[in-house]
Amino acid sequence: MSPFNIISLLGGLAMFLYGMRIMGDGLKESSSGPLKNALEKLTSTPLKAFLLGVAMTALIQSSTATIVITSGLVGAGIISLHQSLGIIIGANVGTTVTGQIIRLLDLDSSGTSFLQIFKPSTLAPLALIIGIVIIMTRKNKGSAKVGQIIIGFGILFSGLLSMTDAVSVLTEGGLIEGLFSQLGKNPFLAYAIGAAVAFVLQSSSASIGILQAFSTSGLLTFSAIYAVLVGIYLGDCVTTAIVCNIGAKPDAKRVGIVNILFNLSKTLAILIGVTILHHLGVLNGIWSRTITSGGIANTNTIFNLACALLFFPALGLYEKQSHKLVKDEPKTVGKYDALLDALNPVFFSTPALAFARCYDALQAMYDVSRNSILRAFDTLFEYNEAAVAQVAEDEDSVDLLADRISNYLVQISAHITAPDHVEILDHYHSLNTEFERLSDHALNITEIATSLRDHNAAFQKTALSEVSILKKLLSQILYYSDKTFKNNDITMARHIEPLEQVVDDIVSVMKDHHLERLRTGACSTFAGTEFLNLLSEAERISDVCSNIGVATIARARPEIKHQVHDYISMLHAGRDEAFNREYQAAHDYFFDQIYEMTEIERNPDGGDSNDSIAG
Repeated sequence: MSPFNIISLLGGLAMFLYGMRIMGDGLKESSSGPLKNALEKLTSTPLKAFLLGVAMTALIQSSTATIVITSGLVGAGIISLHQSLGIIIGANVGTTVTGQIIRLLDLDSSGTSFLQIFKPSTLAPLALIIGIVIIMTRKNKGSAKVGQIIIGFGILFSGLLSMTDAVSVLTEGGLIEGLFSQLGKNPFLAYAIGAAVAFVLQSSSASIGILQAFSTSGLLTFSAIYAVLVGIYLGDCVTTAIVCNIGAKPDAKRVGIVNILFNLSKTLAILIGVTILHHLGVLNGIWSRTITSGGIANTNTIFNLACALLFFPALGLYEKQSHKLVKDEPKTVGKYDALLDALNPVFFSTPALAFARCYDALQAMYDVSRNSILRAFDTLFEYNEAAVAQVAEDEDSVDLLADRISNYLVQISAHITAPDHVEILDHYHSLNTEFERLSDHALNITEIATSLRDHNAAFQKTALSEVSILKKLLSQILYYSDKTFKNNDITMARHIEPLEQVVDDIVSVMKDHHLERLRTGACSTFAGTEFLNLLSEAERISDVCSNIGVATIARARPEIKHQVHDYISMLHAGRDEAFNREYQAAHDYFFDQIYEMTEIERNPDGGDSNDSIAG
């Protein structure tokens, strides 16, 4: 045995872990949408939650990822702690699938050409070839993810082969044989080694995979590995609990605690059960017999399935105990605490979940900003201290949401590579800025109302009638913008730009009418200045809505993504018939009201009236 053999072993281990990471990341990225829907909907009963935990962990190849994501969903209030219990137990069973895949090391294909394909020595290069061909000839985003998964599978098996080759050389010196014989004699040492390895590698699947690689030496026995497996269970769940505790709410922390309690129960049950069965002679046939990779996989699966069945009825006890170990925090009164808590780093490994939490926060931002704008306009007609204070309070809330969303999106960017996820990230960055601007404009309008009140001034009666029509038009644009974002609705998005041009037209006419009132002395200079400020705010609000609509259309039509200005210019130049029809209909509808109102205001009794309300 030489140092180079140890280097080969460690190099094989590195390839194995890297392959597992690539394969797992690809599976999580490609399944993040279904994972989101499943975790949020299929937890109505403990049994459904259990089956969901098994399926999802088998799919993404990581019980840690499943439990940490579940912890995040509990912290975000998407599912309850009670709903998460079945997922936790299921995740522990689902992680055994990886070992069943690795058992292909045992395949004996001598004399059978067909089975030769399934030997790791054939599967590894074959998977690498297929994966790189798919990536280099990819026709869509999904194919690149498939190629990544297959290449990860190939690297994983290449690492396994390197480890097994190195192990075969290391066994010649007697060191490995001596080590494993000690494990068989001292289950507590085996337990400690298993826990330490799993804690360091942060993966029970990887730890058991290494054990399976060493089984090719022919030196492992059931007596040597059962305690190692049990130690792996505990070491892995401690790592998971630590991750679940970072910056988490009490219920999210309890998810990690329940996982530890279950694994502690599992380890004690296995150690006691195996000891009793051994002393009764039940295990004599396998106790000292050489165990293969498949034997380790089967033992792991049996341990986890048996303990899941044994302790499933005790889920309620685990939940109660977790409440005793993790105390509730003092109740907070923050209106948006739940949304802010949902922006949790545990979702970074599954982008669909992370973006869903951003979507919820953005939707809240838009709802608050939209309501603030309408409330702010109302203060122009009848000043209301409470309404003004509410707009200011809501603006602070929007600023807080905007800051947290922005920071969260920056953090997400380090964890995504898929083009569609990058596109969503850019879109949400843009919307975050736009929604914050809407709130700023609402605050500016209340400041105009307050300024008029403080100076004992007001808009002229005709001007207020025009403002009411302008408010109705902006309300319509804000409605379409809401539907556009909420449902990513292209049809609704196309309604925005024609109305935006009508806003520009009405503002232009209102400015002309305003100048006429100034010329005749029907409006004071101070009120007139604030009126112009209000018109500027209205135009900016419609511009923000235009940006929301165009950004949504650009996502569906990539050809205009980098030519947005040209696209808008084309619409306003009248080169789109659908736009022209909608613009003309909206123009006629709102301008008829403007002209009708103006005529009534000027000739209420057939005469001319330009009376001011005040100032």
